[in-house]
Amino acid sequence: MSSLPTAPRIAVYSGTFDPLTLGHEDVALRAAQLFDGVIVAVARAHHKKTRFSLDERLALVQAFAERQAPGRIRVLPFDGLMMDFCRAHGAVAVVRGIRNLTDFDSESQMAAMNRKLHPAVETVFLLPQADLQCISSTLVREISALGGDVSGMVSAEVAQALRGRPLQA
Repeated sequence: MSSLPTAPRIAVYSGTFDPLTLGHEDVALRAAQLFDGVIVAVARAHHKKTRFSLDERLALVQAFAERQAPGRIRVLPFDGLMMDFCRAHGAVAVVRGIRNLTDFDSESQMAAMNRKLHPAVETVFLLPQADLQCISSTLVREISALGGDVSGMVSAEVAQALRGRPLQA
């Protein structure tokens, strides 16, 4: 009996990643263990004032992907509806990192809406390692802008990129 080939199971992990934290990296690596491939979708984020440009954020995420999961994680920009992006890339799941109940509340609402928009795509919630759950991009930006040490929160490349970046309103 011959088995039919199956399409690779692709998951999308989206965010602004401004900046990419060790928590983000942990979630992406966990997702890469669960799926045949992961697309880290870096949002253009027109609605947010970002510290890094889209190109800079893409480059920082790409450096992580090449260093930690070559061939398992692709990095692409995205704009618009996540479900349209999933449809265009044949994704079967959206991965969301959650750190606490506040994240869970907002992410579960988004998951329910995404299910209405594209019922074939599942949402998978992943928790980063316990020691990374307190890290957020917002806090990293603020700590860095005030001269604090963020080396335990972001990769060396991201820490270097943050040096000298003013905090924007």
